[in-house]
Amino acid sequence: MMSQETQASPKGRFGSSRKSISVSSEALVSVAPLLDGTRAVSCTPAVAGLDAREWLAGSGKTLARLRDAHGAVLLRGFSPLDADGLGELATALSGELRDYDNRSTPRTRVNNRVFTSTEYPPEQTIPLHNEMSYTASWPDTLYLACMVPAAEGGQTPLADSARVHDRVPASTRERFERDGVMYVRNFGHGLDLSWQEAFQTQDRDQVTAYCEKNGIQTEWLGGERLRTRHVVQATVESRASGKKVWFNQAHLFHVSSLPESVERELRESFSEDELPRNALYGDGTPLEPADLAHVRAAYAAEEIAFPWQTGDVVIVDNEQFAHGRRPYSGARSVLVAMA
Repeated sequence: MMSQETQASPKGRFGSSRKSISVSSEALVSVAPLLDGTRAVSCTPAVAGLDAREWLAGSGKTLARLRDAHGAVLLRGFSPLDADGLGELATALSGELRDYDNRSTPRTRVNNRVFTSTEYPPEQTIPLHNEMSYTASWPDTLYLACMVPAAEGGQTPLADSARVHDRVPASTRERFERDGVMYVRNFGHGLDLSWQEAFQTQDRDQVTAYCEKNGIQTEWLGGERLRTRHVVQATVESRASGKKVWFNQAHLFHVSSLPESVERELRESFSEDELPRNALYGDGTPLEPADLAHVRAAYAAEEIAFPWQTGDVVIVDNEQFAHGRRPYSGARSVLVAMA
């Protein structure tokens, strides 16, 4: 994790030593380690203000190769992109963008398929996770663009999912890989997203049809209450690297991810199967606290972070790297597109 000195000084871990890894085919963009000890890289144009879309169009598959080889790529010093520009860059690299279906967090659609990042209160931490790894279908690439950096904090930390996997003790990995993860969500309590927001429809039949198509069990409980259960993967093999990666949100969905006082209040108010959201082993057995502690320790050990600057774009291979959000103060605006 970076210290305050690192964030303030160009001599710290970020941008330190700028030893060139490679140069784009037109020698317009230099590529260097994002942070010491990580595969992620940063790209900086030789001429400030170069349009990333123009570079992408003229450099062939350079950016795609960097994403696949390094897992996460920071574009810094290019001309800032608005929501339209971010969508154009993402579409040019990845093709058709993905909508945000089966939602788990509140976001606002900014333009077409470009969204705000998760709209949680600024004092909250969003734990490291791979986007939509609570489903059986997820985006392979994330595009994050900083419109306004926070006055303090607000970094988007990253973690190498293969290294997280390898840090989790073998006994914990084996249990999760054997059984998978069951995500249980109870809609209608008014304490989380409504089913209407999560599934982007007012039609119960559409929700039921979507869930049947995607292997999600549904149970309508009267009124606006809906309970869903979904058993999916705990690990996957990265399509780009071929490595086994930790790929689930058990530690994030589990009620223990909440502040202790909130967890206690929820447990006093709801039975285990009525909690607004929770995670279990795939066979329905409650998660062992020791296993959750191992997973969280693995993420903490692999977490890296850099300070956002206006105009930054980070391209993340969603299988190779997890991401999160640190608490912040002041205004902060980060947009995201998924492909």
